Amino acid sequence: MVTRRVPLVLLACGSFNPITNQHMRLFELARDHLHATGQYQVVGGIVSPVSDGYGKQGLALAKHRIAMAKLALGTSSWVTVDEWESQQPDWTETVETMRYHSERILKELGTHRDSNGNTPPLSCVSPQLKLLCGADFLNSFKVPGLWLDKHVEELVGRFGLVCVSRGSLQSELAVHESDLLHRHRHNIFLVTEWVRNETSATEVRRALRRGLSVKYLVPDSVIDYIHQHNLYTEDSERRNEGTLLRPLIKQARQPGKSLDD
Repeated sequence: MVTRRVPLVLLACGSFNPITNQHMRLFELARDHLHATGQYQVVGGIVSPVSDGYGKQGLALAKHRIAMAKLALGTSSWVTVDEWESQQPDWTETVETMRYHSERILKELGTHRDSNGNTPPLSCVSPQLKLLCGADFLNSFKVPGLWLDKHVEELVGRFGLVCVSRGSLQSELAVHESDLLHRHRHNIFLVTEWVRNETSATEVRRALRRGLSVKYLVPDSVIDYIHQHNLYTEDSERRNEGTLLRPLIKQARQPGKSLDD
């Protein structure tokens, strides 16, 4: 008897400032890993750039980050860019973005019918949504005030993480050192990237400010867009300078403890 694989969608949240080849590579690595488990069939990927309300220094306007992401993913047959999060007037918690896309995916993929309008017996396998991230994301859980325990609990317990290794960061150690993450370790998929690519959007912006080449680090179409709109200059890097990240302000007003407390 053939067991039907669970349909799964990968969601990546972040600044994408700008999107790099490494960002897109995460999706390919994660899909290969999940297919190899024999349990999942990856049916889609979503890039969700953060809104301008995030407050990060040097953050380009959402309209530019969205445009660059769409250009970069123009050749992908399964990864798309979603603008919902970027259009919110305030920064949106990652868990809230996950809830939004989970509900949307269940509506779009949750029920399949044949040509006679009947529901096939195996259609009871509900699609899943998992958060795709790099190893540095796990370490962000340790930053006091950046996350609420209840949000981390929902992210890893209800949805799950697919975490791709990055440089010398040890994902296994991050899971081991956190009781909360360790409790849900069955729902955290750690993916090893054997062909290392440590491209950083921060380093890309730094190179651009200094007039250096970033060819082969980001798609040519994105490089053209950056030059066309004069993005990532010394002036633009001062955008939001001295501003506290919105998560640290917004979540400080809510009761809860960080994972280090």
